[in-house]
Amino acid sequence: MQIRVLGCAGSIAAGNRTTSFLIGSDILVDAGTGVGDLRLDEMAAIDHILVSHSHLDHVLAIGLLADSVTRLRRVEGRPPVQVHALPATIDALRAHVFNGVIWPDFTRLPSIDAPVLVFRPIAVGQQLRLADRRVEVLPAAHTVPACGFAVFDAQGGAWVYSGDTGPNPALWERLAGLRVRMLVIETAFRDEERELARVSRHLHPAQLCEELRALDQPAEVYVTHVKPGELDGVMAQIHAQDGAHRVHALVSGQVLTLDERGQV
Repeated sequence: MQIRVLGCAGSIAAGNRTTSFLIGSDILVDAGTGVGDLRLDEMAAIDHILVSHSHLDHVLAIGLLADSVTRLRRVEGRPPVQVHALPATIDALRAHVFNGVIWPDFTRLPSIDAPVLVFRPIAVGQQLRLADRRVEVLPAAHTVPACGFAVFDAQGGAWVYSGDTGPNPALWERLAGLRVRMLVIETAFRDEERELARVSRHLHPAQLCEELRALDQPAEVYVTHVKPGELDGVMAQIHAQDGAHRVHALVSGQVLTLDERGQV
């Protein structure tokens, strides 16, 4: 399984793109600014978008992608792109994005009978079958309804994405029953900003390391959602902790591969 990191920053600046991962060629996990680096034909090949929550840095490319691929997908006779999200996230997208004011409603365009997008409600704990991939919806603990995802390879190994989350006991309880091979988990702020992390329900390095103590299986851990200009400081604070896991900084443009043995 190949995971292409289109974006993994907590905001934008030169060289920083917000969260989006491409699984294979047809599954997009979140739709931040990194989607804009895809070629048009690569965008048109996306059949599923998994959305962790409604915040702008994770959803802003959904409407732009729809606008870009409308003609090409129609010419190729492709079905609507399925956007999988929690009901509250779908409600937010309908009310605040696809409302005809901020952006056209591509769930009704170019026609009601043949739209570019279709929303599919999901629930935490649900198992999805997307083409040849099995996906599980995982719990997250954020300021809005949110979730993460586990995407499984053919051998049952999991690539896990936490989504935006603060301390999250429910996640670790579920991961104890999975074969986690790669974990992409957020750490948005340095330890000096722990109060901001608390109120915004994000992690900081000391808290990340405390959370990772609940992961009692070997896994490659990748840090995402760090604010621009803060990566070196965040990673230095993480590496100063006495942790049992190897923790790496995720970089936009990076390609992660889970081989047939479930290894990086």
